[in-house]
Amino acid sequence: MSRAKHIQNKFPEALKAARNARGLSQEAFSLASSRTYVSSLERGLGIPTLKKVDELAEVLDLHPLTLLTLSYLGGKDRKAADALFAQVSRELLEIWKQTR
Repeated sequence: MSRAKHIQNKFPEALKAARNARGLSQEAFSLASSRTYVSSLERGLGIPTLKKVDELAEVLDLHPLTLLTLSYLGGKDRKAADALFAQVSRELLEIWKQTR
């Protein structure tokens, strides 16, 4: 299945937006990461592992998928979110059908 357009990951913006929405400072992540590491992620200077995404999401009190979804939405468009959720749902069903 090909994609009509290139998907761009905006993890730095998503992390910063989620952190600000939760009213957290970079220092609040001290048990999961150093402040400088969080800062580097927010500036796009690093790429977190899935384990690190889990840890960051825990500090944010979010499901890791929420943080990743924000990374791929790139905005506050409800229609884009609905379209993304529909795509993911279709793709999951396709995979599950193939693995039965």
